[in-house]
This record gives sequence, C-alpha cells and structure tokens, in this order.
Amino acid sequence: MKPTSHAFSDNARRALNDATLQQALAKAGVGFVDKRRATLSELPEFDALREAGRAIKDHTLANLDHYLLRFEEQVAASGGQVRWAETPEQACAAVLDICRKAGARIVAKGKSMVGEEIAVNDALEAAGLDVVETDLGEYIIQVAHEPPSHIIAPAVHKTRAQIARLFEDLHHQPGLTRPLETVPQIVDEARQVLREKFLAADVGITGANFIIAETGSTVIVTNEGNGDLSATLPRVHIVLASIEKVVPNLEDASVLLRLLARSATGQEITSYTTFFTGPRRGNDADGPEQFHVVLVDNGRSRMLGGAYHEMLRCIRCGACLNHCPVYSAVGGHAYGWVYPGPMGAVLTPLMVGLDEGRPLPNASTLCGRCEEVCPMSIPLPTLLREHRSPGIFARIAAATQPLGAGCLGLLCAAAAALPLGNAPGHQAAQPIERRPWPLPQPALCAGLDRRARPAGAAGRHLHGPAAAEEAAMSDSRAAILGRISQALGHAARADAPDVMQRVSGHAHGPQPQWAEADRERFLAKLVKVAGTHAGITSRRRICRSACASRRIHCWPISCGRKAGRWNRAAPGATTGSASQWPSAASPRPAVSCCCRGPRARPA
Repeated sequence: MKPTSHAFSDNARRALNDATLQQALAKAGVGFVDKRRATLSELPEFDALREAGRAIKDHTLANLDHYLLRFEEQVAASGGQVRWAETPEQACAAVLDICRKAGARIVAKGKSMVGEEIAVNDALEAAGLDVVETDLGEYIIQVAHEPPSHIIAPAVHKTRAQIARLFEDLHHQPGLTRPLETVPQIVDEARQVLREKFLAADVGITGANFIIAETGSTVIVTNEGNGDLSATLPRVHIVLASIEKVVPNLEDASVLLRLLARSATGQEITSYTTFFTGPRRGNDADGPEQFHVVLVDNGRSRMLGGAYHEMLRCIRCGACLNHCPVYSAVGGHAYGWVYPGPMGAVLTPLMVGLDEGRPLPNASTLCGRCEEVCPMSIPLPTLLREHRSPGIFARIAAATQPLGAGCLGLLCAAAAALPLGNAPGHQAAQPIERRPWPLPQPALCAGLDRRARPAGAAGRHLHGPAAAEEAAMSDSRAAILGRISQALGHAARADAPDVMQRVSGHAHGPQPQWAEADRERFLAKLVKVAGTHAGITSRRRICRSACASRRIHCWPISCGRKAGRWNRAAPGATTGSASQWPSAASPRPAVSCCCRGPRARPA
C-alpha cells in the first residue's frame, strides 16, 4: 500500500463530503462504543486487569530479546522454524521463499495487520501466486481494491448495499444465494465462494495477536473461524508477527486476551481463540506439514528505550479509533496508510517517515479519550505532542524570524555607534550567523513531556539516521537482537533462564482474579450454547485422547452458535492458572466442536 498520509487534509475533506461513508461510520462507531461500555459495566475488576496487562507488557519489553530467543527455541523444539526480518522487503522475501520451496500456487490468507504493513499480498501476486483473503472484511476490500479502514473491521466503511452490489458484479457462479438482500445472504455467498479456496490452498498465512515464549505457540483471535481453516488445511502454515507481540507465558496471555476482546468488540471472549504450536505431529488428525513464523521488526527495535517506547504496548484492539472524534468523522482511509486513528497517527510517521506522516499527529483534538479507553494505558496524546514538536518549532521559526532579525538589526545598528572596543555590542552581533534558529528544542519544549524516560533513552532520537554499523549488518536476526540489547542495556541471552523463572514467579505483579459473577456468566453462556451436560446428543463422537492430541485447541466460546474445544494447556478460567481448567478426570460440559459439529465429551 502506497502511503498517502501527506495528503491527509485533502483525504479528510473528501471523506466529510461522502454521504455514504458518513452513514456507515455513524452506525459502526456507536455499535463499538456501546458494546464496550456494556461489557465493562459487568467487569468490576477491569482496572486491575488493565494494570496487570500494562505490567506484563512493560516487563516483556524490558526483556524483549530474551523472550524472542526463548520463543525461537520453543518453535524449533516443536518442529517449526523462525525467520527474522528487519524490513518489509525482507519479510516479503522470506514469505515468498517459503511459498516457492513449497511449490505453492494458491495462498489462503487470514487477517493480518502486519501483512498489510509489509504489503505481502502485492509481493506474492507480483510473483504469480493467487492470494485470497479469507476474513470476510478483508475479502470485501480485496475484491474492491481498497485498503482496510479499521484495524479490526477492515470494511467498516462499506454499507450493506455496496457489498451486495460488489458481490453481484463479481461472483458469477451457479447456485449462489440471490438476491443479496440480507446480511446472512451476503455471508452465505462469501462462504460458498471461499470454501473451495480453503480446500485448494497450498499455503496458509495468518497473523498473530500474541506469541508465547514459554511454549512457542502463536495465538489468533477471530469471530469467523477463517483463521483456523487457513492454518489447518494447507500443507504450509506461515505466521506473520511483529516482535512486540511476544508474551512470557500462557497466564500472561490470558490476562491480555480478556482485555483485548472487551476493548475491541465488546465481547467477553471471541468466537475462536486458537493456539498453534508447531506442525502436525504423527498422531494428529489434521494440521500443516510445515510451520513457519516470520518475526517482523520494521523500526520497532529502534522505538525501544526512546520517546515512543510506550507505543510498543499496543495490542491492536482499535478502542482508540472507535472513541476518536477525528476518526469517527473522516474514517480510516483519510489517514493514508495501514494504521488509522490515534495509534496510527503515532505509528505511521515512525514506519513510513516523518515527512510522509507529518500531518497525522495534528489530526487530533488531544481530548484524551484515546488514552482513557486504551487497555494498555498508552499516553497517546503525549506521544502525539512528541511528534508535533518539530513542526511547532518550524512554525515558530517562520513566524518569528523576520521580527527577530529586525530587532537584532536595530541592536547591531546601535552597537555600531558604540566604540569598537565595547565588547557587549560585538557579542550581541556575532551570534546572528552562528546560532541555529529556532532555539534548541528542550529549552522551549520542556513542559510538553514530563514523563520519565526509560533507561537507554539518552541521546536517542527516532527521527535521526540509523547508526552506520546497524545499516551494514546483513544478518537480520543479529541486527534486531543487537539493537534491542543496546536499547535495553544488557547482553542478549545472558540470563534468559533466570528471566523465565522470574516470570513464572510473577515478577511483573500478581495476576488479577476472575470475579465469580464473570465466571458464572461465562459458564452459563457455554451451557446455553452447548446444551445441558446430559441432554446433548453426539452426531460424531470423538474420544478424549484423540481430541487432546489435536494440534488446534480452542477455548469454549461465549457467543453465537459456535463453540470450541477445551484447551488442555490454556490459562485458567477462574484464577488464571492452567491447573484450574478441567482435568482429564473431572467432568466436562458438553461442547460443540468448531469443525465437527455438536458432540458430547465422554466421561
């Protein structure tokens, strides 16, 4: 995607005059905000969860190199492979190399903002591969040849009538649902078209909401199940993940998952929360033959320890977009790149360059709603002011330089009338050509950002050129880890086992307890979906040992007609401890398998 952030003013003006877009944004924005408010009203411990989530991310970022190395070791131990990419070009080259070695022709791709960030679709299509987006929103914007306008709802700018017309013009297959007058009819037609793509795909690509250092697992959170099919049916599974997505262990992932679903879609938990660990093993019923993880840096290692360090806590929930008055008025396309809204206004200048993204930090009222609703407590207004400061000083210089030059001219004229030996007059005149204008930034900007800088921030400025030795390094893995270690001030891998031990001992703070009312609501919804323990009948019985050995392990879901499997290694539903989940000897509720239909758990 070619950035157009420099034209934000023109993009915003067109968006404000687009009546159809305004109608779609008004309907979507209210839905996201109301659902989040209703869900949080039933979770009194949300603030405690938020503090715990922030502590987990801060601890992980402070030991980022250790956890990335541990994740790499665990992926290799499970039969997978990790590739490191400093730039989008390197990431696309790694994905293309895997596809070529697999002899791929068709690629089924799940939703991935990192994939949008590196433009992996363009790279694969340029190489002659057929890439099909399998998320409904991503599929809509792919066939419409548009970029996403929201990080969790890519086609939120489209109305139902627009989507129906798009499908009617595009799909010309017999047996499709017609006419497309309702949402279920639109969804059913997309399902029929995409089903054959799942079956024919040679490679599946997914993103990752989190990657877990303790187990080498990757986690995706979806409401459609397309991510599971993209990862399970093809022979090769490729995961695209940015380096800050790593978390220490399953317990930490459970805390962040509870924050993510509520902040993003207003759900207690999404329909599918899936953990992938390595390729298919000998006794697995399904799964890919190869499992690859491509870790993408793209400037993130340079953010560590600097002015924008806190932005790395972002879990891509989209809450700041939904509550931003500017985004609600102009939509995502006006921002001109992958990440819109307040979080995009901070990230885009860092990733595509300050010259391209310069207008975005000014696309904010600084009302503070984004910081208020952020589950990671990221000080977005402060970071936007940090971006604004270079532009502020440029405008100050343009406005005050003529006046200053005139005053200094009068001073020099007065000095010329003084005796030549008068030092003050000459000292006043000398700095005119030597002194930089405007004055150094800290002298004028000291009050803008009073936050304590993380260790290693001194002397680092994100907009400066990269060090020559970093640019010359050809090994992406060594370069990324080297920058991280330098920013954090310790040697990579030196005390990785100790770090893991400290995390297991909750060095980052105590885990919040799941309120009893929250637990009861979850179990009640599960029973409502699956039926009573004894009442449900099985169309296809699967023994416990076979189900437990499967590669995909879904959490029981809490909405809709779908349900997932118990994850034997998942974090605890009661206290965040894996030991609290039902064991093999304990009674389990009847659930509905996400791929095989309703079934009863045998005793």
